[in-house]
Amino acid sequence: MNKYLFTALFLTPLVPMTDGWGATKKQPSAEEQKRPNIILFMVDDMGWQDTSLPFWTQKTPYNEAYETPNMERLAKQGMMFTQAYACNISSATRCSLITGANNARHRVTNWTLERDKQTDRQSATVELPDWNYNGVSQVEGTNNTYVGTSFVELLRQSGYHTIHCGKAHWGSIDTPGENPTHWGFEVNIAGHAAGGLATYLSEQNYGHTRDGKAYSLMSIPGLENYWGTGIFATEALTREAIKALDKAKKYNQPFYLYMAHYAIHVPIDKDMRFFPKYVRKGLSDKEAAYASLIEGMDKSLGDLMDWLEKNGEADNTIVIFMSDNGGLAAEPEWRDGEVHTQNAPLRSGKGSLYEGGIREPMIVSWPGVVNPDTRCDKYLMIEDFYPTLLEMAGVKDYKTVAPLDGVSFMPLLKGTGDPSKGRALVWNFPNIWGNDGPGINLDCAIRKDEWKLVYYYETGKKELFNIPEDIGEKHDVAAEHPDIVRRLSKELGQYLRKVDAQRPKFKSTGKPCPWPDEV
Repeated sequence: MNKYLFTALFLTPLVPMTDGWGATKKQPSAEEQKRPNIILFMVDDMGWQDTSLPFWTQKTPYNEAYETPNMERLAKQGMMFTQAYACNISSATRCSLITGANNARHRVTNWTLERDKQTDRQSATVELPDWNYNGVSQVEGTNNTYVGTSFVELLRQSGYHTIHCGKAHWGSIDTPGENPTHWGFEVNIAGHAAGGLATYLSEQNYGHTRDGKAYSLMSIPGLENYWGTGIFATEALTREAIKALDKAKKYNQPFYLYMAHYAIHVPIDKDMRFFPKYVRKGLSDKEAAYASLIEGMDKSLGDLMDWLEKNGEADNTIVIFMSDNGGLAAEPEWRDGEVHTQNAPLRSGKGSLYEGGIREPMIVSWPGVVNPDTRCDKYLMIEDFYPTLLEMAGVKDYKTVAPLDGVSFMPLLKGTGDPSKGRALVWNFPNIWGNDGPGINLDCAIRKDEWKLVYYYETGKKELFNIPEDIGEKHDVAAEHPDIVRRLSKELGQYLRKVDAQRPKFKSTGKPCPWPDEV
């Protein structure tokens, strides 16, 4: 048996008893008692430009159209990250977040939902790998599942009260990973296996019939008290989160709140608190509905910030804003008749390894530690949240059942160093998602310093971009820099083999597609 799996979370202590956890727990010192609360505010499918807060060097039409005053408010209090990366698909990102593993290692490379069912579109020419479509778990015993240690469990064991609200999407239905309480969350509000929602509308009971039966696998559980009230799902989740915070306030211990909204994932339902305003601004109904989802999400952020201030917790709470992948690059269409993605100037969107699919809006506020109203142009990756959050909480000397790929970005927050310099970020997507087009399917990529290489498994094509000079990835310069292509191809191929990553096979020969350094 694998030695990592043998020491799985519930079989042995993850940390030494001398750290004060367990039967011999010591009284916390004054410094330990001041450990910060942490709120991770995760948005679903939010593009880099779905905000009035510009993460680029200039404002765009999207920044002018949308209104997110609370994102602006949070940025004034903390640090904006202009090159924060996630995976191109929700499940991959969330599994990297909870386990600290790169998606090439944990192999949850497409979206998960039903047990033992792949969600890929099929190909006439290649056979897709048998990826981990059952997601991730803290315990072994389920096929096609990656086993890792949850940082939330480590937070809980160290004395944090842990709250999950909203979208989970770590494991498929009827697997251990589907339930947030299996990951160390003491409170679970509406989290289950689905990565989306049937509807935001309480008039439709968030996806349930009048007799209480879910009519979709995407129906939101646990919000029965709001059925038929006219309260939008985003608002209902926020109210439930605040109730949980009210309770947490009485516990006299630090809390970790994972506020994981279903917004702004499709369906594009109208949040009538904001929709009419955007129609008056001249947006089409579809545009206005999308904008209303964004502003509803932003109001939730503001409500949580208001709670912190009213309850005297603002100065001792870290607030982190992040999205799980790029915006869905389809509609809206703008009035000038030209079709834009929601991510321009970034190229493409959700599902793609181009910047539009993986670069996310990120903000960190940490009073007394992070300088207010600052920007960081260095890059980081979603698995970096794992060691960073534990470092923020003062959790040290922890053990995990599998290797961690994340690197703490604390030096970026404190201005003491640059962990991104010379570091390679890797993405692997040997799958076929729902959209067609270049940069969407059967590829992998590496970003190192200013260069980014995208490699296509089926065709062997390689594209090279200088990201600082060509943020829209319009100019493939692979032919001009063959030495850089070779160097990055070698590093990418070696990493993929090292972590036992997967690749497709050609149906005609049964042979695997070449690694990038084999072409």
